[in-house]
Amino acid sequence: MILNRSNSAVNNAVVQTPQSISNAEYTVTSQSLGAASQPVNLSGGQATVNIPARSISTITVSEGPAATTPPTSTPTTAPTTNPPTGGGTCQVTTSVSAWTTGLVGDITITNTGTSAVNGWSLRFTLGSGQTITSGWNATYSLASGQVTATNVSYNASLPPGGSTTIGFQASHGGNNAAPSGFTLNGTACS
Repeated sequence: MILNRSNSAVNNAVVQTPQSISNAEYTVTSQSLGAASQPVNLSGGQATVNIPARSISTITVSEGPAATTPPTSTPTTAPTTNPPTGGGTCQVTTSVSAWTTGLVGDITITNTGTSAVNGWSLRFTLGSGQTITSGWNATYSLASGQVTATNVSYNASLPPGGSTTIGFQASHGGNNAAPSGFTLNGTACS
């Protein structure tokens, strides 16, 4: 996750990882881009991207040898997700970065149970006056009050001890509190 609060873009920013990257997805949210997919150049253990001014960027990488042939087209049908199974136990951690009328929230979901969670739905409550304007790594239903975030195709399974991080950008009228009251597939999280 990269937050650029500056009024200047950062071109050719390099993100280093300790292993080779086989795939990377780069999404940017800004005043003019609503969770738009952007190009990323991969080379060994690094991804190179352009970061627009006043934006929030998410780079999701997959470990492994680089693909020899890049995909030539984007799928025309939306990926399907399995219906949620298994409640398990969970732990949620949050972080919020706020400014005058907006905020970015990150939510990390960890499966603390002994069996995998295959398909998940996380319910939580936003602070009063907060409204989600965009999100990533989940599909969000309802933009204020009680919100439900549902997995996307690439993070549907949470093995025991596994975790995933989702996030959102929201507007607020002065209340920049972190979300609360988390339940995963109907089971309360700690």
